[in-house]
Amino acid sequence: MPTGFVKNANRIDPYKTYKFRVLWDDKPVLGVSKVGPLRRVTNVVSHRAGGWNSSDSRSPGRTNYDAITMERGITHDVEFAKWADRVHPYAGDGGMDLVGFKKELTLEVLNEKGQVALRYFLHGAWVSEFTAVPQLDSNANAIAVETIKIEIDGWEPDPAAQEPGANDPAVASA
Repeated sequence: MPTGFVKNANRIDPYKTYKFRVLWDDKPVLGVSKVGPLRRVTNVVSHRAGGWNSSDSRSPGRTNYDAITMERGITHDVEFAKWADRVHPYAGDGGMDLVGFKKELTLEVLNEKGQVALRYFLHGAWVSEFTAVPQLDSNANAIAVETIKIEIDGWEPDPAAQEPGANDPAVASA
C-alpha cells in the first residue's frame, strides 16, 4: 500500500507541524513558534455558451494567496519591528522604504531528525499587521508574543528539496 513516501517506503506517519524553520535575507528568523498555513484560492468563473444554456460551464479565474501570520516570544530582537517599519514607520509616508519593504522568504518543514523535508519559497512578502505587545494580563501565566501578518504575492514549492532518507545523517543542532 502506498504511503506517500518514496525513499522511506516503511514510514507510515506524515511530517509533524512542530519542526520548521523560516528564513529571510538567507538567515533563520529566531524564535518563531507559529506560522500560519500556506493557502491559495482560485476563484471560479461561471459562464454559458449560446445554445447550451441549461447549465453553467466553469473555468478558473484569479488566484489569491492568503496572508500568513508568524508568532514568536518577545525578546530584544527588533527584526519584526524593523520590517514592519519599512512599510509604515511612525514618521509617516516620508519614511516608507519603497524598495526594501518586500522580502523573499523561505519556509522549511523539517523531519524528526531536523532534515529539510519540504521547502517553500514565499514571494513578495510584506508586513500588513504587526503586534508589538500582546494583551497583558497579570492573572495569566503565559509568554508575551509578538505577531506579524505577512501578505505575499505567491508561493511555490522548491523542486530541489528531496525527501531525506531514513539513514541520512542528522543535521547538527545550532
